[in-house]
Amino acid sequence: MAKAIINIKTDKEVKANVQKLAEELGISLSDVLNASLRNFIRTREVRISAVPQMTLELEKLIGRTREDFKNKKNISGPFSTAKDMDTYLDENISA
Repeated sequence: MAKAIINIKTDKEVKANVQKLAEELGISLSDVLNASLRNFIRTREVRISAVPQMTLELEKLIGRTREDFKNKKNISGPFSTAKDMDTYLDENISA
């Protein structure tokens, strides 16, 4: 895939903070920007917020999990001891 160069202007402090955080995560500033651009293409939206937003996929998963819990489906336990949990797993989970 051919590469293109994009020049942007940002505050030096913003760039330094992003580079530091990206480095802590083991990725580059280019990786951060490319991920942001790809997400923009995928979602067709830009969110600017100090509060984290739940994704639609996570909302759906939580909804299914709540339904399962309400219907006592796909749940196990609680277990009083680790031995009880091991016994349950040994009897109910096939390898």
